[in-house]
Amino acid sequence: MGNHDGGRDVKLSCRNVWKIYGDNSDSFFMDQDGKVDDLQEHVNKILQSDHIVANADVSFDVYAGEIFVIMGLSGSGKSTIVRCLSRLVEPTAGDIILDGENLLEKSADELIEIRRHKMGMVFQSFGLMPHLNVIDNIAFPLKLQGIEKAERYSQAERVIELVGLQGRESNFPNELSGGQQQRVGIARSLAVEPDIWLLDEPFSALDPLIRKRMQDEFLRIQSKLQKSIVFITHDFQEALRLADRMAIMRDGMIVQIGRPVDLILNPVDDYVREFTKDVSWESVLCASDVCQKTSGSLKGLGRVSADTQIDSLLGYLAKNKNGVAVEAEDGTVLGIATATGVLAALANGSSVPPAKVKVTK
Repeated sequence: MGNHDGGRDVKLSCRNVWKIYGDNSDSFFMDQDGKVDDLQEHVNKILQSDHIVANADVSFDVYAGEIFVIMGLSGSGKSTIVRCLSRLVEPTAGDIILDGENLLEKSADELIEIRRHKMGMVFQSFGLMPHLNVIDNIAFPLKLQGIEKAERYSQAERVIELVGLQGRESNFPNELSGGQQQRVGIARSLAVEPDIWLLDEPFSALDPLIRKRMQDEFLRIQSKLQKSIVFITHDFQEALRLADRMAIMRDGMIVQIGRPVDLILNPVDDYVREFTKDVSWESVLCASDVCQKTSGSLKGLGRVSADTQIDSLLGYLAKNKNGVAVEAEDGTVLGIATATGVLAALANGSSVPPAKVKVTK
């Protein structure tokens, strides 16, 4: 399933992808496959020739089972890149590798099959067919696959239950609230049991309360299905709730990639710092982020789980001056958390050790 990194499989790779609008845009890449020596110099050269650079040298990996969030301000190129991943927008240069196969080498017919069987896509506009009821909207992609009626309705019923729409099967889109319509869109994309799930601002049209409920629902579904997900948003709080890792974009380029805690504690520049400045560290740091490996004795030490939030951890540390042992889900001790370690992590973001477990949602 692609390359490995720390035991994790790479599901999808985006490699040196460019999207340039204008005549003969591929002429800027006659001798190279999206790789350039000086990125800013190459971008300036393209802009000077009256072309528009939507994506510039974008590279990232999406691991199996992770939520990879891409965020940035409006016009930063995030929606373009997610459309390049599915080739709804044709990249100008670069490679997009899904399960070890380059999507840019696929024929139109092969692409249709990949989208029908391997990709789920959800966009901000729900895109429901008004003349079809809920179950027929959800079963529609299965009909395109040629699955017989009984089987496609059975599959549609399964995802209807998953997204909490039982009892609404016969309703038409105009009889549903915005949140319910979005659930139908999510269910429809899940009905094909995609290998990779692409979501472009799926909740941004919803009011704040429903949006939070949909985020909760999304995390619940993901905890069951463990899909590989690319999720686009312009909302840092939403990214913080959902992301295993995230990429921040500006002017079509990737500025920084990392776990939310890495970006908050160690932003690479003022642009990233602006996104993260209002986030309280207590909401993202957990015990696994501040523990230090030890070969010493753990005798007499209390134990906390790896995902214990810092505010709770500080309560334990107040009663345990020598620190507490931090345990992974399988009972393995990751290290010892101490008050000094917490202070060191906050004082210097780069001192936070690499992730040992997933950051708490």
